[in-house]
Amino acid sequence: MEHLAIIMDGNGRWAKARHKPRLSGHRAGAEALDRVMHYCRDAGIKYLTVYAFSTENWKRSKAEVSGLMKLLSSFIKSKEKELVANGVRFRVVGRKADLSPKLQKEIAGLEERTKGGGFTLAVALSYGGRAEIIDAANEWRRANPKDDLTEESFRAFLYAPDIPDPDLIVRTSGEVRTSNFLLWESAYSEYYFTDVLWPDFDRAEFDKALASYGKRERRMGGRLKK
Repeated sequence: MEHLAIIMDGNGRWAKARHKPRLSGHRAGAEALDRVMHYCRDAGIKYLTVYAFSTENWKRSKAEVSGLMKLLSSFIKSKEKELVANGVRFRVVGRKADLSPKLQKEIAGLEERTKGGGFTLAVALSYGGRAEIIDAANEWRRANPKDDLTEESFRAFLYAPDIPDPDLIVRTSGEVRTSNFLLWESAYSEYYFTDVLWPDFDRAEFDKALASYGKRERRMGGRLKK
């Protein structure tokens, strides 16, 4: 497997079950992400994309949104040396223009300082699969007003065209839906759904996901030769 993507769901429910504020769940989720990055590198996975904040999440309370943005800023500042030392390339995919100028600057700085990393952590932030497709279509039309659209030419205008499509998409917390995540890129991805809340996602559950993937027959719309 080359690319694992994760819909990190369940932070709020994890906090509620412990009678803690929602932001404590998001902090625990950030710790889970740190663990899973190490699991991926140990497993030889080269790309990890995580769904951190959707275009719809802006509708949440101002306190929660502000807390999430501060948490991301804190992650950037506290993890920079570790990411550089461990060869992790940090990327943000989504509508970056929605973010504050300060956060945009912090993201751009970390992306620049980690661009030589061999393992890629892509954080989907202010991201929506439909938004990505519309943004790509508009950019393609501006660049190619007279040409016919092809899958190859369209892909070049996605948020991260250099990152391969995910082999496996994991969703935690028991929900069974795609939630507007990587709609174009996931056309032939495998899915693994688990009842485990994201902050509790550990090595055992990670191994279960990879074992499940290992049993799949990926035909990409074709048939296996007998």
